Amino acid sequence: MEAATAAPHQKAASTEVPQYLMALEKANQVRLARAELKDAIAKGAVQAAAVVRMPPREATRMSVAELLTSQRQWGSTRARRFLVPFRISENQMLGALTKRQRRIVAAELERRSASGARTAAAGVS
Repeated sequence: MEAATAAPHQKAASTEVPQYLMALEKANQVRLARAELKDAIAKGAVQAAAVVRMPPREATRMSVAELLTSQRQWGSTRARRFLVPFRISENQMLGALTKRQRRIVAAELERRSASGARTAAAGVS
């Protein structure tokens, strides 16, 4: 009888990984994925506008300012000034943006990217 009452209080298996270790592993994976994404944006391999339109799962809890400042020559002041006309807080999470906000921010980023490319090409000639 005592063995039957003691069973619910025991761990299911001694090889089971504790929940906190699984959470730490998942958090590390998310951090690595975000770091890779920010590096790809900085190198120009990924456009910030594309991430705003369809953020990967790991980036949904990333702030808009964090994404913007991962671009070359974008600091916190430039990111804040960029977001003011759209009335979007720099602390807003990418996953919390509405479809309309995503569309507007992505379009403006693409516009600025295209005009920056034209300016750079004109300066090289």
